Amino acid sequence: MAGPPADDRVLRALVDVCADGLAVTDPAGRLLAVNAAGAAVLGVPAGAVPVGTVLPFAVGRGRVAWRAPHGRRRDLEYRADALGDGRVAVWFADVTGSVRQQERLTAIVRAAASVADAGSLRVTLDAVAREIAMTASIAAVQILALDDPRDEVRVLGMAGFGDAADFTARLAACRERGAAVRFTEALDRRRAVVVPHRRAAILGDPRWAPLHEIMARPDWDTFVSMPMVVRGRALGVINAYYVPGEDPGPGSLDFLEAMAGSAAVAIDTAALLAQTRSRAQSDERRRLARDLHDSAVQQVFSMRMQAEALRASLERPGPDPAAVRAAAGELAALAASALADLRGLVFELRPLDLAEHGLAEAVRAHAAGMEARTGLAVEVVADDRREPDVEVDVQEDLYRIVQEALHNVVKHAGASGVRVVLAALPGGGARITVDDDGRGAGTPAGPGRLGLVSMRERAERWGGRLVAGPRPGGGWRVEVELPGAPR
Repeated sequence: MAGPPADDRVLRALVDVCADGLAVTDPAGRLLAVNAAGAAVLGVPAGAVPVGTVLPFAVGRGRVAWRAPHGRRRDLEYRADALGDGRVAVWFADVTGSVRQQERLTAIVRAAASVADAGSLRVTLDAVAREIAMTASIAAVQILALDDPRDEVRVLGMAGFGDAADFTARLAACRERGAAVRFTEALDRRRAVVVPHRRAAILGDPRWAPLHEIMARPDWDTFVSMPMVVRGRALGVINAYYVPGEDPGPGSLDFLEAMAGSAAVAIDTAALLAQTRSRAQSDERRRLARDLHDSAVQQVFSMRMQAEALRASLERPGPDPAAVRAAAGELAALAASALADLRGLVFELRPLDLAEHGLAEAVRAHAAGMEARTGLAVEVVADDRREPDVEVDVQEDLYRIVQEALHNVVKHAGASGVRVVLAALPGGGARITVDDDGRGAGTPAGPGRLGLVSMRERAERWGGRLVAGPRPGGGWRVEVELPGAPR
């Protein structure tokens, strides 16, 4: 008996050697025929299609999720065309790898943006944990901080575990019982630790009993701990709990390493910002101490001397009433001046309640106090109907920038007037300019340099920028611009 025509044999050979899936379905999507590559992608036997296997392909182009019997979830890209007899011809390919890679790249970008914008470390790392857990292969994530494997663990981010507020206390109880905590190995070795079938081992070990309730909630199997390392120092670990059937391959571990790098940068940045804030507070205390000595302390000393002179004049026989009145008047003037300076210094230590009154009102109050103490004319321009959309902590740093800029004007600029302009930026954020008509308050080598460094650090703390320099028409300008809060 003659074999199939030569053209049919060529076509069948092409179908068989095709690396992508080729299939034919009936109008209801039931699989009628499939090549070897397609059978491997779908997880069905080649040459013996199970009866009733239905494919999720519609005529046209698209991407669908497919989970084969007893197999992993796959992402399939396809094109389906109707044949003349009602059947449908389908081309499809497994794009799971590229989809996962895109998910990972998207998560890294989102996490990087969160690290750049978020003011709270816990908020930032919770966002990083959520981004990791959103990938298809990971059920839950923890971001733990500890400098030494023997230290107490601090939870900085978590996703996928539901209510686990007492995780730290439960983990400490497990360690006291002698439970083998594998993430300490990642911290010691500074490389990833992969433990297959970890869930079953934990739930079957009585030493882990305090954590059984929490660890049993997500459906996971393999455990991976990735150290967070920055500048050669391990700051903690990211623990990832993989769904059953998902083994962490090289691509997934590379993704976790990138996310651990982002988290480590966030932790390190938060520590550096805390140090910067501490230095700024110390600088402010020293400056206030100098101002207190230069103003109120000197005035109180003068008041004491004036009071001694007044007492001596009263103890003399026949005191001159006019001299006594003059001395008393001078004493009263010194007391009023000292009181005004002390009130100004107290206001600098604790400015007007920003949350209640707003940034503009606090700046106006400070400007009024400075005018009264120094005679410098300070104009504040602001739209009270449109306050900058920034958090109270950001407002306080903006207030301190204005405060330092005005202090530099008084101490170094030789100015007669200064203009402060506060403006809200579209989409949130703020811009503030401080212009004076003096000779320049903060040239790179000038006496205001340290103040400029402090102001610039405050601006950069919130992802903003600060520039300072001479104005074209004379005088000096300080300008700060901060972005709005992340949405």
